[in-house]
Amino acid sequence: MPDWLNITLRSIGALAYLFILTKIIGKRQIKQLTYIEYIVGITVGSIAGFMATEMDGPVYHSLIAMGIFAIFPVIMEWLSLKSKVLRDFFEGKSTVLIKEGKILEDNLKKERLTAEDLMEQLRIKNVYKVADVEFALMETSGEISVLLKSQSQPVTPKHLELAVAPSEEGQVIILDGVIMDEPLATAGLNRRWVRTELQKAGVALENVFLGQVDKGGELYLDLYDDKIKVPQPQAMKQTFATLKKCQADLELFALDTKNERMKQCYQRDSEELQQVIDQVKPFMIR
Repeated sequence: MPDWLNITLRSIGALAYLFILTKIIGKRQIKQLTYIEYIVGITVGSIAGFMATEMDGPVYHSLIAMGIFAIFPVIMEWLSLKSKVLRDFFEGKSTVLIKEGKILEDNLKKERLTAEDLMEQLRIKNVYKVADVEFALMETSGEISVLLKSQSQPVTPKHLELAVAPSEEGQVIILDGVIMDEPLATAGLNRRWVRTELQKAGVALENVFLGQVDKGGELYLDLYDDKIKVPQPQAMKQTFATLKKCQADLELFALDTKNERMKQCYQRDSEELQQVIDQVKPFMIR
């Protein structure tokens, strides 16, 4: 067998075997690898490279070595699930770096971090003042988790006791000027609706780079030509404004009429409509 063909077959075999071993070990991001998994990854890769190019030794020797190295993290993970002591030994422990706005210098030295390294990681988390940090620790993966002090945390609707619409997944129904039928059907819409909305916006289908629709039926368009301004959907806001106008009209009718029975009727209808408006407001005003 020619050398080039032998190397090709060995390389394909090594790659296939590596894929199988990786599926066995499990999927983790690089930054989540433990010490052992990192060492095993390097070693197995080196053995695979040796297996692909070294033609004197038998292939199964390399396969056995790769299998032994790859199975070790699986065993280690199983043991870690059974024992907290072994889990701490294999994976390490989290280290507190900042507590109540105070940097713990000894822990920084323990993790071999400089002040510049710490500030860089804080900036990645959009934190620019150490005094704003209530608690920060380095996870076993090497990532730094940050908890801001209460007064420095962003204000959320929960803090303001505001009702908001639940998060929803938008459906991409136009991509590169082509209507996507499956997401369109998922959204409960059809091509006729898309063409009608495009006509309202004064946009040709082939000029649309991306079109996305939310559960409320509002269509967002991004065009190839960024200089063209697409009008924002106003249907929900117009409907909400109409409801508010109707409620205001009912209150006005209640004030103008001299018939006591009709006055009570208008007031009751106004209150019921206001309740409806309060319920739908989070969904219509975004």
